[in-house]
Amino acid sequence: MSKFNATRIRPAVTSPVTTTAPATNAHGRPGHVRDERSELFLLGVALRDVSKDTFYERADARVDRFCVLVRGLAVNDPVWLTDFLRWLRADGNLRTAPLVAAAEFAAARRGVPDPEQLVATVVDAVLQRADEPGELVGYWTGRYGKAMPKGMKKGIARAVIRLYDEYSLSKYDGVGLGYRFAHILDLVHPDRKVYGEVLDPPSDFDGSPDGWLATATERKRALFGYAHAEARGRRAEIPAELGMLRARAELTALPVEERRAVLTGPGGIDRLRAAGMTWEAVAGWLHGSMDAEAWSAVIPIMGYGALLKNLRNFDDASVPDEAAERVAARLADPARVAKSRLFPFNFYGAHKAVGSLRWGAALEKALQASLGNVPSLPGRTLVVVDQSPSMLPGYPFSSKQQHTHITNADLAKLFGSAVALRAADATMAGYGNTSYGVDFRRGDALLRVMERFHSVDGTDTFGAVAAHFKAHDRVLIVTDEQYNGGRYHSIDQIVPRDVPVYTWNIGGYRVGANASGAGTRHTVGGLTDHAFRLVALLEAGRNAAWPWQVTQVG
Repeated sequence: MSKFNATRIRPAVTSPVTTTAPATNAHGRPGHVRDERSELFLLGVALRDVSKDTFYERADARVDRFCVLVRGLAVNDPVWLTDFLRWLRADGNLRTAPLVAAAEFAAARRGVPDPEQLVATVVDAVLQRADEPGELVGYWTGRYGKAMPKGMKKGIARAVIRLYDEYSLSKYDGVGLGYRFAHILDLVHPDRKVYGEVLDPPSDFDGSPDGWLATATERKRALFGYAHAEARGRRAEIPAELGMLRARAELTALPVEERRAVLTGPGGIDRLRAAGMTWEAVAGWLHGSMDAEAWSAVIPIMGYGALLKNLRNFDDASVPDEAAERVAARLADPARVAKSRLFPFNFYGAHKAVGSLRWGAALEKALQASLGNVPSLPGRTLVVVDQSPSMLPGYPFSSKQQHTHITNADLAKLFGSAVALRAADATMAGYGNTSYGVDFRRGDALLRVMERFHSVDGTDTFGAVAAHFKAHDRVLIVTDEQYNGGRYHSIDQIVPRDVPVYTWNIGGYRVGANASGAGTRHTVGGLTDHAFRLVALLEAGRNAAWPWQVTQVG
């Protein structure tokens, strides 16, 4: 009888999230802790709202745990942490967590030699929007005082040269801010060398930097000078180089009663674009309600995210079908979805927020486009989706107004349903203390499948797997990994070791339910489709690396 040459041979593979030792979870049940990098990764991708308590962890304790992990790795593994934070802000598309981490990174490395300028690199990388330098300085000052490391100042200096322009000055340099653009510029004093490091040469660059760099630097300095004058309350004349601000000033000078005619008249949209007017700016500029006529006029200058956020407003204003069709076409365009860098839950949130049916098809197409890396798993797949109280309302995923109705339970059923619908032969179940099957057919609309879940009290993860596992080829569990009952205390009691088990962690808690890192037991995390790619790699017999690293053949 053959011991090794069997029909069900799986290559030995590894994944980056690694457990290290037994531990107990929030309910005293057996679980596993992870190494520092794994814990920080799962926590970081789940830390979208640093001010919000979760079911098992207060917000301040959660942030403190995040900061302790960052400070430790900033000294012990700064290169990995640098790559992680760069990815977290870019592909991960998070804002607050990377800002906090950059400040803690700089704090931990005070007094540590930094020949590779890692602090400046991290700070520059996480600052991707013009209001973020002020946010970072505000956090640092409140936590560590006014004295700031040189590397942090240099990173901010690089960022403000990239980010501060006429449009961002109009949009983000608010009067009520503690740190306006001028205050940040006074703090970091960007010099000519930094301008040369950051600014890109024009397409007809002839090899001599003096001409284009001097011109570009002069334009920036004109902008910065005007920002200083504005912050000090001086009514300075707008320099000739700042055409957008001059155009905006002309629009602002128009009598209120003439503005709607400009908005809806010939060339009005071109004037608004030239002035860098957002829809929010237009709404305030009109000094009136945004009715159907105003929305229809301003839709062409609205960005993708703004369109998605305002679908309910379009309905409430009775925007005509012709304008709505143009919006729907833009929303459903896969290229625009990819460029927007929005998460799948953004589209589900918009679906839950709208009151009409006319956006349904477009949102379904956009959601499917945002899930482009969902693998088509062969064989038989069991998907179990946590719908317990810790995943449900009362502990919302985000406190931002447009996402308060999105819970971890919603995220779980979204990702679980996406995998099940693409799999060749899938069984799907929702669970709490008990479990139930979720019926679907391949080709069903994802948004409709998600409506077939309901909440259940308690959490018996392993019991749910045991109830539905019938010699499947793999198991996918979407959960916060905190369970509180049942006869089983390990996935190995239910699923043979030669069957892969993928735990999709949504909670980011310290203790997980399942082992991970090698063989057939793996944990993935995050709200991007990185986790989908990781599962596909492991299924193909390849080692899966961190999302910013090159994947190695297993």
